[in-house]
Amino acid sequence: MLGIDLEKTRVYQEAKEEGRQEGRQEGREALQLELVLRMLQRGMTQHEIAELLGLTLEQVGQIARTQA
Repeated sequence: MLGIDLEKTRVYQEAKEEGRQEGRQEGREALQLELVLRMLQRGMTQHEIAELLGLTLEQVGQIARTQA
């Protein structure tokens, strides 16, 4: 119609990259959740988990509460 290839526009490229970054972040969060739950099941303390994964005690505690 206007002769514009949408996929070549800056706005499209920026939106696509933003979507990729959000997907990566969601994947990291899902992995952290899984790791925290596994570590808790193996008897690790919340403090140990927070230290190993670089999370705050509050973050680990929130995940632990979802398990209960």
